[in-house]
This record gives sequence, C-alpha cells and structure tokens, in this order.
Amino acid sequence: MTDLSVIAKALDASALKDEERTRCEVWTRVMGYHRPVASFNKGKKSEHRERRFFVESQCRMG
Repeated sequence: MTDLSVIAKALDASALKDEERTRCEVWTRVMGYHRPVASFNKGKKSEHRERRFFVESQCRMG
C-alpha cells in the first residue's frame, strides 16, 4: 500500500509557481490540416470545447 502523504509531498515539490509556467498551445486537426485552437473564431472554439472523443474501451460489438 502506498503512503498518500509521500505522494502529496512529491506533488507539492514538483508544482510550478505561476511565474514558472508557460502557455501550452493546443493544435487540432480541422478539415485535413492542423491549426492552433487559439486562432479559431468564437464559434469554432465553442464547437471544439463540445467535442466528444472516441474511447475504444467503451465500445462493444453487436
């Protein structure tokens, strides 16, 4: 069994301060090519947030 306090201390030690963080640019495939989500218009950003992703383990044949 793992001691959760050890895990919590490790997570606290590895946490970045806000000034150490950098913005992550998210890209997605749209109509056969890749584009950064930040360049989407308001409607496309909303559509991107509503996407559902395929999870193979949740699918069944039949």
